[in-house]
Amino acid sequence: MSGGVDSSVVAKLLAEQDYDLSAVFMRNWDTRDESGTDKGCEWEKDWEDVQRVCKMLDIPCEMVDLSQQYWTRVFEPSLQLWEKGQTPNPDIWCNREVKFGALMDQLTGDDVWVATGHYADKSWFPCKSLRRPRDRTKDQTYYLSAIPEASLARTIFPLAPFAKTEVRAMAKKWELPTAQRAESMGICFVGEKRRFDGFLSQYITPRQGPIIDLQTGKQLGTHTGLWTYTIGQNARLPGMPERMFVAKKDAERNEIYVVPSSTHPALYSRSLIASAWQWIWRDHPPGGIDDELGFHGRVQYRHRMLDAPATIQRRGHTIHITFEEPQQSVAPGQIAAVWDGDWCLGSGIITGTSGP
Repeated sequence: MSGGVDSSVVAKLLAEQDYDLSAVFMRNWDTRDESGTDKGCEWEKDWEDVQRVCKMLDIPCEMVDLSQQYWTRVFEPSLQLWEKGQTPNPDIWCNREVKFGALMDQLTGDDVWVATGHYADKSWFPCKSLRRPRDRTKDQTYYLSAIPEASLARTIFPLAPFAKTEVRAMAKKWELPTAQRAESMGICFVGEKRRFDGFLSQYITPRQGPIIDLQTGKQLGTHTGLWTYTIGQNARLPGMPERMFVAKKDAERNEIYVVPSSTHPALYSRSLIASAWQWIWRDHPPGGIDDELGFHGRVQYRHRMLDAPATIQRRGHTIHITFEEPQQSVAPGQIAAVWDGDWCLGSGIITGTSGP
């Protein structure tokens, strides 16, 4: 349980069935690493809400401190990519390494299952497979695309058949303490109130470099670190007659290149290469990926984007993806995930892109 309305409704749904329930709250970020104190930390409010819901439902609950695992398995690898100017997705790594990794490792017994408030679905035939939920506007299978099959096998997603509006309505009907709680959209260690680049500057030494017009080669401004911009972002350069958008980063030269117009061809990619690829069903990757014609599936490289048709091929230790139509703002470090219809097959880290 996270302290939000979704996991609270899951707890209520399961409490009405014949399960032996207990709740787990994961503490993944230790604010003492930044300030030396936990005073005013957001996780405390989350933990209080979890306890209030569990008391109402008569469910035992405990807090598990996984902040060390989060630091070493999620935050430090993310920092390394940010420092190189790439765009990692810590939420996907958190699910793989912590929630469906370190936490699962602590659970023993074949009869122990984990239920979460994710908007996702699962089917057993023809194999244990991760599926998109009914509410596509809240679909979180992208964030779960790297979890291992063994963890998926022990997980249930009770919110799969429900829309978010229905979940909120159930919480209000049952008068759950979290019924009116707003959505949480920030990365857990940054939160929603802090500037992201300001937060990272506490861990990465600022390194100034030029912002250059890709078309003319003229320097238009200065950045304080490659991590302060991402591909496709409005560069917000003062004194320019039109908005300029980040099209490219050169990590070796510490340079950022921008172009005019959010539809400039330099912002589009026809193909990408991904490494560290993990199929959820590891022993049986989709047929055709080793063939010349490849596997025809759908690819998503950002949350809340429409998945795009593409051809997926395995070449050695990397996955090559070619889109039917050029895609906008594909950034190294992002996670590319592959679907066969509504079946999520796996994902990997984007290491490079090519041409519009």
